Amino acid sequence: MNILLCNFEYPPLGGGGGVISSLLAQELAKRHHVTVLTSQGFGMPERSREMGVDVVRVPVYFRDQKSVANVRSMGAFLFSGIHQGRRVLAEKSFDIVSTHFVVPTGPVGQFLAYNAKIPNVLSLYGGDLYDPSKRISPHRHLPLRWLIRTLLRRATIVVGGSKNTIENMHRFYAPGIDAVRVPLAIKRPKADVASRARYGFTERDILLVTVGRLVQRKGVEQLIEMVQRLRTEQQPVHLLVVGSGPDEEKLRMTAQSHQVEDAIHFWGFVDEDEKIGLLHMADLYVSTSQHEGFGLVFLEAMACGLPIVCYDYGGQTDFLVDDQTGYMVALNDLDLFTQRCKQLIEQPERREQIGKENHRRVEEFYIDHYAKRHEDLFEEAILMHRSARSFVVPVAHHRTVGGSD
Repeated sequence: MNILLCNFEYPPLGGGGGVISSLLAQELAKRHHVTVLTSQGFGMPERSREMGVDVVRVPVYFRDQKSVANVRSMGAFLFSGIHQGRRVLAEKSFDIVSTHFVVPTGPVGQFLAYNAKIPNVLSLYGGDLYDPSKRISPHRHLPLRWLIRTLLRRATIVVGGSKNTIENMHRFYAPGIDAVRVPLAIKRPKADVASRARYGFTERDILLVTVGRLVQRKGVEQLIEMVQRLRTEQQPVHLLVVGSGPDEEKLRMTAQSHQVEDAIHFWGFVDEDEKIGLLHMADLYVSTSQHEGFGLVFLEAMACGLPIVCYDYGGQTDFLVDDQTGYMVALNDLDLFTQRCKQLIEQPERREQIGKENHRRVEEFYIDHYAKRHEDLFEEAILMHRSARSFVVPVAHHRTVGGSD
């Protein structure tokens, strides 16, 4: 197949959604011709070939951070993406458009699919539908809800990464539209473990780690408060914060106000190899995120043999199980969250047991399986488009392609 993959974010821009689309593109490129249409900026070339994928980057103005987009930069992508996308269509014929994020990529992918008279498979990630921490979350605004509802109806097939994402699609936008659940996936990580001595830690130190963009939704200030509660002379607890974002300075001030600045380590953005090394080095993965559409980093933590403590709200509930993969705690119950972490800190044998279980469970969530599920959906969409059949099923139902229920 000739596949046109559209995503306004693609590494090194963006977070998990950009990463998963890049891994998907690279895996598909082993058997198909893949072109990616995405954003340019920060000195990136307009065109390049990366891991067998043809990458076309369109000028996007107003973006001032690699890790986080803003409203103006997303709006700019609508116009530049459509303009450059028409040029790409004029150069080459495609069999299908794979669109990632209904906002802001959705209008671009749908326009190009309509223009080329080919099917469009629209992938939802969660935050493009619902982000409780943002006043500009699409579910809060009538014009955006109308736009998203229209794009969902016009897509040939809609894909959701988790039950929670599909439930939010039905709840806020389109209760009568079917979606196929394809659990997200990760690249099989290397087994390299970072040296504690290199980072200034000892074997006695307890290392908690969290990974993500430093934005309000991630709730990292709660983790800082938890470290203050846990840390004693007998129990030297440290928190490794991997990632960057607009809230970093505020979080540093929070660490100072709680008098734990020496225990909170802001690593900023690191490359994939270093991130995996840090995960391998840690004792426990923790997240107080207020919502995740899926949570790729939970899979990465599992692959590195870490127990996970997080809240029970979001897409991670598809594959994390309380008292089996670690602990899941009611949203914002920081007292119980702290207690669960304390239990695991004091029980190294239990941590090891859960880590081995997580390593086993994550096997079905690697990128080769994910790409094969998309290949099957692409072929189905092409057949549906050719036969001009509709794709509507009873309200609030969805089907799953792979992954655990």
